[in-house]
Amino acid sequence: MSKIKTTHVGSLPRSNDLSELLFKKDKKEKIDSAAFDEIVKRDVNNIVKKQINIGIDFVSDGEMSKISYATYVKDRLDGFSGESERKAPKDLDDFPSFKERIARTGGTPTYTRPCCTSELKIKDKTSLTKDIKNFRDALNANNHTGAFMNAASPGVISAFLPNKFYKNDDEYLENLSNLMKDEYEEITSNGIQLQLDCPDLALARHMTFKDLSEIEFLKRAEKQIECLNNAIQNIDSSKMRMHICWGNYEGPHLYDISLEKIMPIALKANVQTYLIESSNPRHSHEWQIFENLKIPSDKIIVPGVIDSTTNFVEHPEVVKQRILTYSKVINKDQLMAGTDCGFSTFAGFGNVDEKIVYKKLEALVEGAEIASKVI
Repeated sequence: MSKIKTTHVGSLPRSNDLSELLFKKDKKEKIDSAAFDEIVKRDVNNIVKKQINIGIDFVSDGEMSKISYATYVKDRLDGFSGESERKAPKDLDDFPSFKERIARTGGTPTYTRPCCTSELKIKDKTSLTKDIKNFRDALNANNHTGAFMNAASPGVISAFLPNKFYKNDDEYLENLSNLMKDEYEEITSNGIQLQLDCPDLALARHMTFKDLSEIEFLKRAEKQIECLNNAIQNIDSSKMRMHICWGNYEGPHLYDISLEKIMPIALKANVQTYLIESSNPRHSHEWQIFENLKIPSDKIIVPGVIDSTTNFVEHPEVVKQRILTYSKVINKDQLMAGTDCGFSTFAGFGNVDEKIVYKKLEALVEGAEIASKVI
């Protein structure tokens, strides 16, 4: 019996003391750097051990050292300052009372999001070096090899940290891809799979680019893939995975662009593995696109069979059924089981209680084991 392997999208809940330090650091308040490094190291080791004990095949460092999956880049590159205009997703604009409720209950994180205001240059390489060492040490201590590390794609950086300096967004994207290349290559050269986070291909449609026509947005997505491929041209595709999502928030999601329209563009990326949302109610039907969309034999599809926005713990039989549904349209050896999104894409924020996160991951592993016996 071949096993359906399991993974997740990357971010996991940070401890309270780490979250507090991350927000102080984000606000440029003075912190004890040595204490920060020790807490990150401790939490990475704990989080890796938890995932391995649960039975997750491909684990992450939980993005412990990062304030968020995209804006951490402002601390590693020079050229950012000020604060960018916050654009709410279009579906929340249509429901102002719900939008207000989210803000009132603390559902909107208050981290800094500057703009690109001068020439981009590499500022800090040591943060990545520390992240890799912490992760590798934790993997070695637990005798585990299946591992991935998240990194922001050029497209998502441009969506969250907008251009106010370069002559146009294409030039901005090209400069980002040239600079992020070093981070991507450093991760993979250390025996860790690179996960490129690309909500710019889905979420950005109804947020950053909500004023564009669909045709204009899809042209934008083509350019983002072109620049991404430039950044990863020296890396073997088998060492990379891509995550696509429509936003890790509970909301109407009425304006989400369909997977059918963006997947053919995403497949042009020179990566092997694709993690897609498949459990949330706006996208759980989209397995059907793979009936007609031919997936190259060297690609792997990882549907999210666990929802990352609800505290319901999926029954393992539900997980099994979701995997079996995908097995009808994706070859078993090209199929893996994952989560819809990260559980803590911003430090200190996440709909799912920390202890429930790990119960959901247990259900993921158990459901995949049951599915493996019947596919």
